[in-house]
Amino acid sequence: MHSSTAVRNWAIGHSPDTLEYILNNEVNIAIYERSIDPFQAEIDRLIDSRADLRVSGNIDTILDQIISESVLGADSKVLKDIQSQLDLFQEITGVRQFRLLLAVVNSNMCRRFHSDVNDLRLLCTYSGPGTLWLENENVNRKALNCHGGNEDIVLNEEEIRQATTGSVVLLKGSRYPQRGIEAIVHRSPTIEESRINRLLLRIDTN
Repeated sequence: MHSSTAVRNWAIGHSPDTLEYILNNEVNIAIYERSIDPFQAEIDRLIDSRADLRVSGNIDTILDQIISESVLGADSKVLKDIQSQLDLFQEITGVRQFRLLLAVVNSNMCRRFHSDVNDLRLLCTYSGPGTLWLENENVNRKALNCHGGNEDIVLNEEEIRQATTGSVVLLKGSRYPQRGIEAIVHRSPTIEESRINRLLLRIDTN
């Protein structure tokens, strides 16, 4: 693993190898920070077109569907980036079937801090603010499990963490098949009031 730091329940680094830390028992979020400047023109076009794509299948099927629905062309840099993320996700999970969302988001998707009811999820915010997440030590698990509000779940609001735009993020959910694992607690950024658009890529194991 290169140029990465694993601390407590998270790993953050500037190499795709950082994502492999998600396989460690104590890590429930791994973040590969990177620049997406080469994709900016395509990202802007996807936002202008209000992209909204939901596809599932193996990697080849997903890529073919993206091209056939004219969301991205075969020579698209963003398409190649999506393929790279699918390849990484498949290598880490050993799974061959996925559900993919690529969409422009302009609403507050998940206001409340929560854990996903799945095993692993990949997120990449191509444009707009990234997902907000909490260190394990900053979570009131009792309030979380009793459906309390954010003011009860978060012990210290000044310690809320946020993924940077363009980062590839792997998150463990509550169905991760390892006993004793605490799922990452996270939520979507608030964007409705500021009228910001996010371009979000989400990949789940199918």
